[in-house]
Amino acid sequence: MTMTPTYWRLCSTCKAEIGFQKIYFTCSVSTCNQKRTDLAFCSVSCWDAHLPLAKHREASAIEKRSPSLAQWQHQKDEERRVDDQPSPPVQARQSKTPNSPSAPGMPTVVQMREVSQPHDILVVVSKLKKYIYERSGMNTSDSVMKVLSDHLRTICDEGVRNAAKAGRKTVMDRDFKSFLI
Repeated sequence: MTMTPTYWRLCSTCKAEIGFQKIYFTCSVSTCNQKRTDLAFCSVSCWDAHLPLAKHREASAIEKRSPSLAQWQHQKDEERRVDDQPSPPVQARQSKTPNSPSAPGMPTVVQMREVSQPHDILVVVSKLKKYIYERSGMNTSDSVMKVLSDHLRTICDEGVRNAAKAGRKTVMDRDFKSFLI
């Protein structure tokens, strides 16, 4: 037995109930309206209270009307239906990256493309040389940049694979944890 909800959502600031078919406010800034945040405010003063934390340059409160109970239930049913569908299988593909850290013949979950400039330097040379000099008083050979760039490519390729294995399309810091000392 499911209970019929008595309100649509809670205010993102004061946690007051926003009923069905009631006026509420959203922020005009897109990051406040993404699926993860999806902020809703019961009043303009509650919307105004989120501004110091959000640090928007320009923003306004947009007046909206909450859905009816029937509309809301239909929307939730649709979301459940989509969530219940099995996701398409991820096809395993061979990495085309030379010197891949994974064993030869092992499938990966992401197709690695060839890069147009495979030997570009990926580090800021002047900053690296300055860092080494300030830490040790030593100079740095230009040949170090190629070696470090190749190493960074290997690390980045593994980070891409780890993100794909986790089902993400964004490489994050945690995808590089195995390389940290």
